[in-house]
Amino acid sequence: MALLPAAASAFQPLVTDDTGTQGAGANQIEAAYNRTVDRVSGTREVTQAAPLVFTRGVTDALDLHAGAGYQRIAAAAPAAEERGWSNTAVGAKFRFYKDEVRKLSFALKPEVRFPVSKDKEARRLGTARNSYGAGFLLTQETDFGAVHANLAAERVSYADDALNAAERRVLYRLSVAPVWDVAQDWKLALDAGLVTNPDRSATARMGYVELGAIHSPGKDLFLAVGMVRKLMDGSPHTTQTTVGLSWRFR
Repeated sequence: MALLPAAASAFQPLVTDDTGTQGAGANQIEAAYNRTVDRVSGTREVTQAAPLVFTRGVTDALDLHAGAGYQRIAAAAPAAEERGWSNTAVGAKFRFYKDEVRKLSFALKPEVRFPVSKDKEARRLGTARNSYGAGFLLTQETDFGAVHANLAAERVSYADDALNAAERRVLYRLSVAPVWDVAQDWKLALDAGLVTNPDRSATARMGYVELGAIHSPGKDLFLAVGMVRKLMDGSPHTTQTTVGLSWRFR
């Protein structure tokens, strides 16, 4: 199970997003590589995803974004390998409240994911019906850096009725991520949350924890790396590593 979506716009490398926007007329390109390893009963499956997201600042408080991701899924047997483009997505982030004195801000982030073909759905590369979600985002700036928190929900729809019956279709996430400014160009982060397990045969609630680092070699360039571990769900045991690049420009 991939903990980071194949196409998303977030505060790389974290699962939890912040309320920051690009500003009117500004742009951002995000590229990442996610490698997820699922281990169960002595076997493992490796999913590699390469998402690409473009974000445009419409106003100082409103961003629009569009993204797509390429995936490769490899089980123990080479014949089981699948690869191809996953769902594309479009969305927005609207920061509706910002208190400069208290350094507190809130934002809403809706997103729609468009379907892939039924063949790709059968190959586990995406969902063949529209899916949609929304998140409520909070950022509190602090003396050490910032704390970000999210409450998000997503409705997932499949064309295959068997998948609709086997998977939980409404997924929730409650997460928090403190980020420390440890040097002029470096940030360290801890991201933890409770999420819905999509597998109906397993416990509904599970969690994750992530350690991440962000380096800014220039004021408009950001390099990120993170490691995510799934918790409290039993088998399979899932670990994900992610590396990302963000470039802002006008």
